[in-house]
Amino acid sequence: MTAKGQLRYQAALHAVNCVDSGMVIGLGHGSTALEAVKLIAGKMKEGSLRAILCVPASGEVEKTAQALGLPLTSLNCHPALDVTIDGADEVTPELNLIKGGGGALLREKILARASSREIIIVDESKLSEVLGTKHPLPVEVISFAWRYQAAFLARLGAEVKLRCTAKGSPFTTDQGHMILDCNFGPIADPVQLAGTLNEQAGLVEHGLFIGLADDLIIAGEKGIRHLRRKDP
Repeated sequence: MTAKGQLRYQAALHAVNCVDSGMVIGLGHGSTALEAVKLIAGKMKEGSLRAILCVPASGEVEKTAQALGLPLTSLNCHPALDVTIDGADEVTPELNLIKGGGGALLREKILARASSREIIIVDESKLSEVLGTKHPLPVEVISFAWRYQAAFLARLGAEVKLRCTAKGSPFTTDQGHMILDCNFGPIADPVQLAGTLNEQAGLVEHGLFIGLADDLIIAGEKGIRHLRRKDP
């Protein structure tokens, strides 16, 4: 395991210790969240977790969870989740995030809003004082109007790039939408930007997760830091 992989594992292990039997659990998308999925499956097999149900954030996570023997459900059957464990592309000490590098931002944001507790796990390389410093902002749009949305985002000051696959074709989400990766640089007022994006007709979702994380678990060379929203 690489050094970064070891940090992801440590963060995931700390988060999974917050999961109890009988919970309905949201499973986030991405390499760090995958570590949590594996650990949850291990705890279920050894018997330390019982009667859990899981809601995956993507088709990819669903396939992995099924292969690991995790019992799955949906938000239509269980619209309230006890906890979701997910990763992030960039985080601030205030527990605000940029997510969507893996392309599952819409479902991830729905799971976050449906959860009583949203736990974000990262290695220390994802920490940032100002969102947008390290990672572009993913914006999910419908194909019908993606150029219109790209022009709108450019007027807001972003350098906009259509996300494509390795073969050069447009990347599409599980819902069949496209993603525009928007480099705003450091975002001075992410709350204001999120509000502006929320008001734009036809813009499906954006990767600013403001006020949604309850816990931030950071794994670094000096150990684990666990920040909570209630902390000053």
